Order: sequence, then structure tokens, then C-alpha cells
Amino acid sequence: MKTLVVVQARMGSSRLPGKVALDLAGAPLLVRMVERLRAASTPFEICVATSTLPEDDRVVELARQADVRCHRGHPLDCLNRHVTAARELGCDYVVKIPSDCPLIDPAIVDEVLGVFLAAPGSYDYLSNLHPGTWPDGNDVEIMPFSLLELADREATRDLEREHTTPFFWENPARFRIGNVRWSRGVDLSMSHRFTIDYPEDYRFIAAVFEALYQPAARPFSLDDILDLVEKRPEIFALNEKYAGVNWYRHHLDELKTITPSMTKPL
Repeated sequence: MKTLVVVQARMGSSRLPGKVALDLAGAPLLVRMVERLRAASTPFEICVATSTLPEDDRVVELARQADVRCHRGHPLDCLNRHVTAARELGCDYVVKIPSDCPLIDPAIVDEVLGVFLAAPGSYDYLSNLHPGTWPDGNDVEIMPFSLLELADREATRDLEREHTTPFFWENPARFRIGNVRWSRGVDLSMSHRFTIDYPEDYRFIAAVFEALYQPAARPFSLDDILDLVEKRPEIFALNEKYAGVNWYRHHLDELKTITPSMTKPL
């Protein structure tokens, strides 16, 4: 059974244009993220899924630099973009990991995929996000390709098309939904922000790479980052004001399974 990790990436961003090409320890952010994904032990193929817009020719170049396949699809319909990428490459399971997670821990990828793959047929959708417990920026979602095709046929709301997977987790009575909680028994999803959407996020991530990145060594872990920000609170403070800010805040009146406690206004 073939598993495909789809990394959705684009150059356009109203808050931080070109973020996937920003430098991290001498290489573009997207390249560094692919390096971290490759350190996972679970067998999977990686594909960067970008848009057909001319500005995303740069993403194609970055994928080539990272030595992974690149698929181009609809600029706004990310659900369909995931489906067409998975169909083009042929796979049984599709994993969604967005390109705004350059600090993702390969061990967390292994943990989530391990739960799914160890119980074939038990889940229609499994993630570590609903509800979240891990620091924001360790997003892993997996589902069978056949059900992703189903979502592509039936999802009608704009937020379902743009964010790829709400069709599943918004319908828990219809689908077998699973969630991998952090075994540490704490919830840092609203307090620790390891994702990138604002210039302050880039400064935080760049500082983490500067402190922890070692060429030819295994990627630094979530624990390494947590130890770093505890010892150096000035790094933690770089993007602390955005902790808990996510796209849910724009759709609280539309989302059935999301409460105001799961997001924060700017």
C-alpha cells in the first residue's frame, strides 16, 4: 500500500509573501522542511502540490532542489489539488502536511502514521489536530485516497475546498475519525507556535534553526525546541503574540466542531 505525503505550497501570501523560499540555515524553507520529512522512518513518497499560477514556477524550482515530485493544480481549491496530485502519482493513502510547518518533528509524523497504518480499515480520517495538543506546526492528517475523492465530489463549502479536510472532521457521525493526542498529557497547541504565517514567525523559526541545525545530523526534535525556548525565552517571545491564532477564527459561525477556545483573535 502506497502512502503519499502532499506538501501544499505557494508563493502568494498576504501576510508573508514567498515564505516557502525564505532562508533557513542556508537553504530555502521548503527544502529544509522536506529534509525533516525524509528523516521519518515510515515509508512514503513526498509530493509538493502548488498552483498553476506563474508566480508558483518558483515552487517548482524549490521542489526540484529538494528532489521531490511537484504537481500543479487549482490555485484556490486545495482539496482538488490534493486529489489530482494523489491521482497522478497513484497512492492508497494521502497525508496532508502543509508547508507552513518547517519545524515539524519526523517522530510525530511516524507516530500519527503508525497509528493509522497499524489498524487498516479502522479510520476514515486520522490526525493529531482534532482536538490539538501538540505545539502548533506539527500537523499530520491521513486518509484513504478513495475517501479524499469522495470529499472532492461532495464538499461544497468554500472552507472545505480551501482547507482540504474539514469535510471529514466536520462530519463525525458519518466518518470514523481518530485523533492522536500528545502522550505527554499536556496541551501546547494554543501556547506554542511553531508554524509560519507572519514575519515574527519567520524570525522565531530562523532563530531555532540557527541554534539547533547541524548539517548531516538527524533533524532536531520537538524536545530540542522546547528545551531551547525554555532556556532562551527571548526566542519564544519572538512570535508569542500570535500563539493560538489560526484560520478557525474566520469561520466560527460555520464550523460545528470548533469552539472559540480553539482559536484566538488577532
